[in-house]
Amino acid sequence: MPVTKSGWKRMRQSREIHKRNHAALTELKTLSKKFFALLKDNPEKAIEQAQLLYSKLDKAVTKGIIPKNRANRKKSRVAKHLRSSK
Repeated sequence: MPVTKSGWKRMRQSREIHKRNHAALTELKTLSKKFFALLKDNPEKAIEQAQLLYSKLDKAVTKGIIPKNRANRKKSRVAKHLRSSK
């Protein structure tokens, strides 16, 4: 446990940052699952979902939640599935 006031503050900050990052990652997973579910049922709506997923991935990179290459890899795989579904 921290001894100094600044240590306590840092602990609080890291806890809040962790909550924010965890929420963003959970949202990305949810969007990805929705995309793959829509891909099987309704390919037209899957395209809209893919665009939303791309946007959220780019935003996560900007905020430093995930690395740029991970987002690019995920976007590439989504695009690959879109192409194969047509």
